[in-house]
Amino acid sequence: MSLSDHLPRASLPPFEEVVARHGATVLRVCRALLGAVDADDAWSETFLAALRAYPDLPPGSNIEAWLVTIAHRKAVDIHRVRGRTPVPTENLPEPASSTGNPGEGDDALWSAVAELPFTQRAALVYHYVGGLPYAEIGTILGNSPAAARRAAADGRAALRRRIEHGTGCRS
Repeated sequence: MSLSDHLPRASLPPFEEVVARHGATVLRVCRALLGAVDADDAWSETFLAALRAYPDLPPGSNIEAWLVTIAHRKAVDIHRVRGRTPVPTENLPEPASSTGNPGEGDDALWSAVAELPFTQRAALVYHYVGGLPYAEIGTILGNSPAAARRAAADGRAALRRRIEHGTGCRS
């Protein structure tokens, strides 16, 4: 027997505690990537997939980064489906939100973020909304930390250009 057989094994917290602790962050990431309409579906799909895989997660894992990775994959799936789905035009848009959640309301910044290419938008959302470092963002996006940092920088530059162009001011 090895020494590790005699040491107590760290256990994972109950899954309902994981949902309570990280659910809001995952929802903010989903809303920033997909908008309010598809965010709830992505959030639900994220936690259903996480529930199935949770027993195999190694103790000591960064659960928040793991959940954001799953949310990223669900957002990509929904983004791809949405690109192939016709959009109805007779419906009125949803009223503006007073809660300040990304993707709700008529906020110029979130509108500009929604127009960014998906990788740039994802890098900005994961860093500024999800609070993840570029090393983890690179892993989620399937590239290097430098590529994730570059995508975020390109996204920030595009946002600055759009906002300067729209307001006529430079700051």
